[in-house]
Amino acid sequence: MTEPDDNNSEISTGWTQPVSVPSLPEVFRSISVPLGGKAWRRLLAFIGPGYLVAVGYMDPGNWATDIAGGAAYNYRLLSVVLISSLMAIFLQSLSAKLGIVAQRDLAQACRDTYSRSTGILLWISAEIGIVACDLAEVIGAAIALNLLFGLPEILGVLITTIDVLLVLALNSRGFRWIETFVITLIATMMTIFGVEIFIAKPHWTSVVAGFVPHSQIIRDHEMLYIALAILGATVMPHNLYMHSSIVQTRRFGRSLAELKDTIRMAYLDSTIALTLALFVNAAILIMAAAVFYRSGHHDVQSIGDAYALLTPIVGTSVAAPLFAIALLASGQNSTLTGTLAGQIVLEGFLQVKLKPWLRRLISRSLAVVPAVFFVAVSGHKGLDNLMLLSQVVLSAQLSFAVFPLVQLTSDKNKMGPFVNGAVTKAIGWSMAVMIAVLNVFLIYTSLFPAKGQK
Repeated sequence: MTEPDDNNSEISTGWTQPVSVPSLPEVFRSISVPLGGKAWRRLLAFIGPGYLVAVGYMDPGNWATDIAGGAAYNYRLLSVVLISSLMAIFLQSLSAKLGIVAQRDLAQACRDTYSRSTGILLWISAEIGIVACDLAEVIGAAIALNLLFGLPEILGVLITTIDVLLVLALNSRGFRWIETFVITLIATMMTIFGVEIFIAKPHWTSVVAGFVPHSQIIRDHEMLYIALAILGATVMPHNLYMHSSIVQTRRFGRSLAELKDTIRMAYLDSTIALTLALFVNAAILIMAAAVFYRSGHHDVQSIGDAYALLTPIVGTSVAAPLFAIALLASGQNSTLTGTLAGQIVLEGFLQVKLKPWLRRLISRSLAVVPAVFFVAVSGHKGLDNLMLLSQVVLSAQLSFAVFPLVQLTSDKNKMGPFVNGAVTKAIGWSMAVMIAVLNVFLIYTSLFPAKGQK
């Protein structure tokens, strides 16, 4: 395919026509972007999608793995948090580019590219991943409500369904309201963990050293297990579907120059947002290391245990409530974006048209029902076990999104001048294979733990 000679002419790609019904039609191209002018003004118009994506990288599933890693191994797993975040930045950039160039989200692109049977398989995998992610988020919010207000966990799980109404209310006022709400909650989490780290007083030389990878992570089986859990909780499949959709809420031109500028702005938006998510994840692990590892509480595994020990160890009564407030913000933020991902996947793969409230209620019910069951049968311990199970299931689904994403964006006939270059292809395929191998290992070690493994 020949590249256009004129930067102002419309480009031609293998996606000859936009889809009949655009992704998230109620907000498609609803936010205008200034043409020309100062770059910072265009960037401000693009800021938003990256933060909705970043929410998935600081959800309660991440909390559980970061707390366990910091308590057991001090700052040594910070390098895994860093590597996972860099992988996320790379994959999300491919997702944004696909949505901008192809004028369809990843689910729609898969439906238009693969056979019906393959599309159904990918849809089922995506739905399982969304439900697994929703489980962790619902559980996290329920635990936070229990810790803050003493609400029974089963009631907390049911209360999380209110976010369906919240999404509808915000969406009716414009997509910018959803983005503003999410950014506000992210800012709340960042502020709280800044305070938590100040209270915890970590050893900063050791913190810096922790960002350097070392061979002990591979040699120590239990450390490797937690490292893989951190990876599985960080890079999430539903975010790849969602990002390719929500970048299309911006109204931008289709010339080569305009698309290049749009992709650049989308990259900046997601890279900045995911860097902030890296800060939150690193802060959780640093806090756990500074508080629990340093005091000899190396076996802290659950969010509830961390909450119970914070005040006695750090000696201030504000640490634990702040921790629970941040957890509530994390859970609510993530459940909100999870419902959007559920809508995108259902419409993209199956072209099913349901009323917005019904779509989101179905998506949330698939997470709430098993959570209620586990609480009723096993209580708090059941929620902890379900949280772990959700991360293992989520990890298993990741490759079903990564491989199609890398393949589609590496196809010259489909992407035209925006096809992945040789280096990007090499990184993308290497990353896809590595994620597949590591997640298979994580699943195997979860089902058949080595003797003596926790």
